[in-house]
Amino acid sequence: MTHANNNQDWLSFRIGGQLYAAPLTQVSEVLRDGELTPVPGSAGDLLGIRHLRGRIVPVLDGRRRLGLSEEGRADPFQVRLVMLSHGPHLVGIRVDAVGELLSARSSDIAPPPPGGAARDDEPVHGVLPSQGGFVALLDVRRLCRLPLEHEAA
Repeated sequence: MTHANNNQDWLSFRIGGQLYAAPLTQVSEVLRDGELTPVPGSAGDLLGIRHLRGRIVPVLDGRRRLGLSEEGRADPFQVRLVMLSHGPHLVGIRVDAVGELLSARSSDIAPPPPGGAARDDEPVHGVLPSQGGFVALLDVRRLCRLPLEHEAA
């Protein structure tokens, strides 16, 4: 017996030549690319921090975080910062372009292709067949390298 309410909505976006998607419930907003404050000595995929309504939000480079080539830079008019929330955390990720909303039943989601998920912090946790290819579904906690538990600060 299938329930109609097991659909989950995802926001798709392009990074490099691949479509990715994050759960819509964890997308707080989408912003135009803007000025970021660099953080000296930070990880290579951290572009910097951005002030957003009184919060300091780290912004990651989607291509670097996912180990994609820097080749073929995106159209600067389409680049966006997707603000992702996980518990109390808010992290931005720079994407090449925002796509459409996708709706998927859990039965539509396949496991990621073998070989990709060897790392413990592998951010892709499933794939959704789409238009002759697939959309890689992201685990926001792993993508943003957040702790498993919400540790009290």
